[in-house]
Amino acid sequence: MATASENNTNATRPQRQAKKRAAAAICELLGNAKKKRVVLGDLTNVSNDVAVSEIQKRKKVKLKKIDERSDPRLCGPYVSDIYEYLRAMEVLPGFLFLAQVVPSMRPLPDYVQRVQNDVDGNMRGVLVDWLVEVAEEYELVSETLYLCVAYIDRFLSLNVLCRQRLQLLGVAAMLIASKYEDIKPPQVQDLCYITDHTYSKEEIVNMEGDILMALKFELGAPTVKTFLRRFCRVGQEGVDTSDLQFEFLSCYLAELSLLDYYCVKFLPSLVAASVIFLARFMLSTKTHPWNSSLHQLTRYKPVDLKECILNIHDLYLRRRGPSLQAVRDKYKQHKSMLVARYSSGVGGTG
Repeated sequence: MATASENNTNATRPQRQAKKRAAAAICELLGNAKKKRVVLGDLTNVSNDVAVSEIQKRKKVKLKKIDERSDPRLCGPYVSDIYEYLRAMEVLPGFLFLAQVVPSMRPLPDYVQRVQNDVDGNMRGVLVDWLVEVAEEYELVSETLYLCVAYIDRFLSLNVLCRQRLQLLGVAAMLIASKYEDIKPPQVQDLCYITDHTYSKEEIVNMEGDILMALKFELGAPTVKTFLRRFCRVGQEGVDTSDLQFEFLSCYLAELSLLDYYCVKFLPSLVAASVIFLARFMLSTKTHPWNSSLHQLTRYKPVDLKECILNIHDLYLRRRGPSLQAVRDKYKQHKSMLVARYSSGVGGTG
């Protein structure tokens, strides 16, 4: 007969399809109103000629007002300095400190070609897709997923890994990220269960240590989510839908970018800005997707974002990348306002 503690443990175990998907993952791993409407394939800096002149006239009044009405918990008086620091961190190269090499916060943009010989971009996509489902299963905050993927990419930029250990890397990175971000992270035995006991507790803990040593315990790197939170507050203005719809669509597009190895080469701030541009393009047919406030805030021009925007848009339309469902299923739910079912705004559907 099962004891009370065993019953409690069983009751907390996830009951959906993540366990089955874990086994499947292993198998797959192994084997403006008057402005002309912008066309995504023809982005230029024309709109920014107006934007720059407006910036000079306004002298940052717009963004100052936004910061002044901020929630005090968002540190309004310090937000500019914080943003400067985050932008510096995302491009910080590796350096020598007290005779120790501190690794870069950025993964190599071509680590699959330069470092790995048994892991490719499609395998990475399958792993991230499964980790999206794991994060949902244990109700982890979204920042955990972004950090987890960042740890995976940074580790794979430094260490050769065989495909049989790729899922182990994923769950160990998720464990570290959840400890960093979540109030109640999953236990090691939970992660053993979610992998159908493919890996033991000892293997997960050992991989956790390997990741921490490889990253020199530098765990607080800025992610797309870091910048998206602030960009959304400005990007929502002038859009014809609710703020919540805009936020969900932006988060959906950002999580799609996590699946694609090609997006590793883009800075997190650039991906976040591209997501805002694309979300505004899809939701508002009467205004230009970019304006002076967004240019001033992000410091990106439309032409700077073009490649990333087109890439994420192709992911949305399923024109590129592997056929992965976890992110789409997550944002097809009513609690996410069905944003994965929105029209793309350019003749396609999600």
